Amino acid sequence: MPQFQHKGRRISYRAYGTGNRPIVLIHGLLLNKHMFDRLGPAVARRGNRVITLDLLGHGESDRPPEMVNYSMRSFAEQVVGLLDHLELEQAVIGGTSLGANTSLMVARDAPARVRGMMIEMPVLDNALLGVGAFFTPILAGLRFGSAPLKGIAAVARRVPRTTPLVDLWLDMMRQDPDPSAAVLEGLFAGAAAPHHDERVRMNAPTLIIGHRADPIHPFSDSGMLEGELPNARMIEASSILEWRISPERLDDELSGFLDDVWTGLADSGWKPKAAAEAPLRQSR
Repeated sequence: MPQFQHKGRRISYRAYGTGNRPIVLIHGLLLNKHMFDRLGPAVARRGNRVITLDLLGHGESDRPPEMVNYSMRSFAEQVVGLLDHLELEQAVIGGTSLGANTSLMVARDAPARVRGMMIEMPVLDNALLGVGAFFTPILAGLRFGSAPLKGIAAVARRVPRTTPLVDLWLDMMRQDPDPSAAVLEGLFAGAAAPHHDERVRMNAPTLIIGHRADPIHPFSDSGMLEGELPNARMIEASSILEWRISPERLDDELSGFLDDVWTGLADSGWKPKAAAEAPLRQSR
C-alpha cells in the first residue's frame, strides 16, 4: 500500500481512479480503509479519484500505544497531510462516524482545502450517552483484557478477508488492543467534533446521510447538522446496512453530489431536491 510520513509516523492510503475530482474517504472508529473496498472502485468508475486512508492507530498505519498521539485535531491534520503529499489543492472530504467527524474538523481547520463534504452518521451533541454506554465497556475490555485479546487478534489475522460485512468485525478483532485503547482514550479526552458555533460557519456543500434506531449515530444529529450547515442536504438511509448490502441508491446520491460539486452547481444554496421535504426532515 502507498504511504507517507506525517510528523514522523507512517500513514497508509489507497487510491482508485485518476483525474481532477478527488474525494478522500475516512473510515469509522477502530476500522480501516477496507470498509471502502467496494465504494472506492464504484465511485471511481463514475469519473472520480478516490483516496482512502488509515488514520493513525488504524489499519496499516503506525499504531503507537500512547494516547497522546490521538485526537480529532490530529486526525484532521493527517487528512491535510495526505492532500499535501498528493499535491491536491482541494478535495471532497468524507467519511463514516469517526470519518464524518474528522471531515468536519478538516472543514473547520483547513476550509480552503475542502471542496465539499460527505458526512455519513455524524457523532454530535445527541450521541453523548450512547457513545459513553457503548465504548466505555470496550475500553475497559481492551485495557484489562489485553493479554487474551492479543491472542484473539493473532488468530483473527490468519483468517482470509471474506465479505465486507464480516471483515468489518474481523478488522476490529485483528488489531493489537493497546493502540486501540489509546485511540479511545485520546478521543475521550478531547473534543469529538467542532462546536455548533463553528459548524454554522462551514460553507462547503455537504451531503449528509443518516438513519434511525442507532444511539451512537442518532438521526437527530444528522438533522441538526443539516440545519446548522448553510449549504447542506440530508438523505435518510433505511438502516446502517443499506450502503453495505444494497448500495445502488446511495451510490447514485453520492455520485450526483460529486457531479454537482465539481461542476459548481453545489457552490451556493444546494438544498434538498424537494424543498417541501426540508421541514419534515428537520422536525424528526
